[in-house]
Amino acid sequence: QVQLVESGGGSVQSGGSLRLSCAVSGHPTNFYCMAWFRQAPGKEREGVSCITRSGLSTAYVDSVKGRFTISRDSAKNTLYLQMTSLQPEDTATYYCAARYMYCSASSYAFDVWGQGTQVTVSS
Repeated sequence: QVQLVESGGGSVQSGGSLRLSCAVSGHPTNFYCMAWFRQAPGKEREGVSCITRSGLSTAYVDSVKGRFTISRDSAKNTLYLQMTSLQPEDTATYYCAARYMYCSASSYAFDVWGQGTQVTVSS
């Protein structure tokens, strides 16, 4: 059984940085696409960024472009999200997700989910 476990969340002030990690364990783990989603209280889950298996193709929601960087280390079976210039509107629970097919912006397309990690940004 495949598991995704996020870590790295926390509380920071506006302008600060955090790096989220998502450790993949179990079998099979040959996901084609891995992604980060986030959900703020009272809001729908939003796709933040995704990356293909090769790491050559990435995508970001407009609100985080230039501030967030997604990456994956296949040798360590770990997905990362480097977040800089954090703003209060980035406050949310961040989820790692994976699917065996091409990337999709829809959360319904993803096969496996982590439990989430909280990111809180204060002004």
